[in-house]
Amino acid sequence: MWIKDDDQPHTWAAEKYQAALLDQYKLYVEMADRISARRGLMNTFFLTLNTVIVTAFGAFWKDPPTAPVWYLTAPAVVLLMQCAAWFWLLRSYRQLNSAKYIVIGALEERLPASPYWRAEWKALGEGKDPSRYWPLTHLEQWVPVSFALVYLGAFIIALIA
Repeated sequence: MWIKDDDQPHTWAAEKYQAALLDQYKLYVEMADRISARRGLMNTFFLTLNTVIVTAFGAFWKDPPTAPVWYLTAPAVVLLMQCAAWFWLLRSYRQLNSAKYIVIGALEERLPASPYWRAEWKALGEGKDPSRYWPLTHLEQWVPVSFALVYLGAFIIALIA
């Protein structure tokens, strides 16, 4: 499944096979790390943007807005859509990294040691026991939801006031 049928390890010299496998493993781990770094940058962007927006609301909203409600609808919809985009991007990054770490685990099965798949991930209970480890990717999805709730609450308060 992970190697071509005509490239079975016995057809290669063992050292060349192990060297090629290790090189592929290193490259794949680096790719997974880069995906995580991009997710972090994306999170920083959205977190900064939303913090600035909430701060601006707090600084300038001393009195409820006097404009017609439909003037507030467009910005509220845009903010909620932006939070939804953030949420779905986080979900996509989580799915992509999950797949990458499954492949890393499969590659480690062919290496002499398995620091991620057999050691670290197993020691953390494979993310199934929150008392041992709660995956960051699950926690970080609550941040855009929280901002969306703040925006929705502010819109409702503006409607009522």
